[in-house]
Amino acid sequence: MFCPNCGSANDDNNFRCTKCGEVIQPAAQQTATGDPEDSAIMRMLLPVGRSGLAIAAGYAGLFALLVFPAPLALVLGILAIRDLRKHPTKHGMGRAIFGVVGGALGTALLLWIVVT
Repeated sequence: MFCPNCGSANDDNNFRCTKCGEVIQPAAQQTATGDPEDSAIMRMLLPVGRSGLAIAAGYAGLFALLVFPAPLALVLGILAIRDLRKHPTKHGMGRAIFGVVGGALGTALLLWIVVT
């Protein structure tokens, strides 16, 4: 890399020119595009780029603790996992898995209550 001020050659990872001390590259190069979908924190807080089925499965899995919507959580979780596998750019696999697990446990509990 050459200094824009004096033209002397410098290593590519130098922050300042070894001859004149001029800044030759910014201190921190931003790698993010500024797009909210690129930020993991933004995806965690908001449903940006997330599968709608995964969101529904997550909430249904949460409500499956009440037992009655458990079969719905199980079905939505399975549909969400299928949707996420078809569209790898979408996010929300954790919510989908939570829906399947919560739905399966709630459905098992519901069947146990009905049978006994």
